[in-house]
Amino acid sequence: MARAPKAAEQSAGRPNIDRDELLKFYREMLLIRRFEERAGQLYGMGLIGGFCHLYIGQEAVAVGMQEVAKKGDQIITGYRDHGHMLAAGMDPKEVMAELTGRAGGSSKGKGGSMHMFSIEAGFFGGHGIVGGQVALGTGLAFADWYRANGNVSFTYFGDGAANQGQVYESFNMAQLWKLPVVYVIENNHYAMGTSIERASATTELYMRGASFGIPGEQVDGMDVYAVKDAGARAAEHARSGQGPFILEMKTYRYRGHSMSDPAKYRTKEEVDEVKKTKDPIDLVKTLIAQAGIDDAQVKKIDDEVKAIVLEAVEFAQTSPEPDPSELYTEVYVEA
Repeated sequence: MARAPKAAEQSAGRPNIDRDELLKFYREMLLIRRFEERAGQLYGMGLIGGFCHLYIGQEAVAVGMQEVAKKGDQIITGYRDHGHMLAAGMDPKEVMAELTGRAGGSSKGKGGSMHMFSIEAGFFGGHGIVGGQVALGTGLAFADWYRANGNVSFTYFGDGAANQGQVYESFNMAQLWKLPVVYVIENNHYAMGTSIERASATTELYMRGASFGIPGEQVDGMDVYAVKDAGARAAEHARSGQGPFILEMKTYRYRGHSMSDPAKYRTKEEVDEVKKTKDPIDLVKTLIAQAGIDDAQVKKIDDEVKAIVLEAVEFAQTSPEPDPSELYTEVYVEA
């Protein structure tokens, strides 16, 4: 069982910074941040219906983990999923159109915020049932194992879902058959609104696979480089036939659980302290400055991201609504 690394050890183990990769990380995390901010605005305007769970603050997890994924690998997560979609390479225009229920969306406007897919991007959802995606992700890993294709299932869930029974059934099966799955627990400390200390008898979530013999590691999920490094180790473990691996990403969401959550269970001072000292995008901006990268390059990325998000909003607002006949399509598989 891997031990939880201390922050100082993580910092000391940071690899030599590649300037191009650094700017790539900045661009991808900033795109998620700006996209989610705009999605929140559209929800407030009534242009996005149903539920909407924003990924603001957790960007380093999706971006860092995506860096170690290979073509053919699968990504599956819960309902806080927009950031994972963008990190996987889905078109921001199609994602925004899906949020607004338009025909130009990635699931033709029928999936909405929580249930859109993109097989082309290797993204298998967005799932609204708490913990339900863990069994599905394990099933994807079973298919990879059965086909011996060398692929890995990256299965994400939160600290709240970590207490679901089906998670442990999945752990048992995955270790029994040595399935190629990396379980990524995005521990943002509050689940829907209850702190992990009040909801979990044991809070070291990376150790939850101990009784099954599944190794785990706790990671600073606000540091994209720490995420990437841990992700690479876990993916190699799974890809090499050694079975599942658990990564607990210690992260933090800035907004409420969903758009209807005022998040009164934590103080403004707590949130502000995390923003001030641990923001994943600010960390990368600090590294950019230390690397001597010109401010003009950063400004260019800022402008590009702004334009991409504006284009996505425009596309979403001008794309037509689905034809009523779509209610009856893609419901059954013709065999």
